[in-house]
Amino acid sequence: MRLVYVLDTNDLRLAGEFWTAALGFEPVDVPNRPYLELKDPNGRWPDLLLQEVPEPKTGKNRMHLDMVVPDLHAEVPRLLALGAVHREGPVEEAHHRVVVLADPEGNEFCVIDHLTGGGTAR
Repeated sequence: MRLVYVLDTNDLRLAGEFWTAALGFEPVDVPNRPYLELKDPNGRWPDLLLQEVPEPKTGKNRMHLDMVVPDLHAEVPRLLALGAVHREGPVEEAHHRVVVLADPEGNEFCVIDHLTGGGTAR
């Protein structure tokens, strides 16, 4: 089995540019639209498959990505400069500092750093 994350988008080019830069992944040409595959060049993380859909996003994501980073104060401004939108935070919860952002189409994701100790994020 291989796990792949799929994210719906209305603008495949815009979403591809954002998530490629945000994650440091490389785009892989998929012969047939409506898909764009993004791969971790080091093979550590599951692929992110962007799927172009006609309907706009409505409501809160039922599943989202968490980006656990070593320096929240450096990563959040970098993502905002790429086109992310600030939604919430930073807030502290369960030994983590969390900022909720959204990609240019409104798909929420969390940027998280560890304050102390171990554990998992949200």
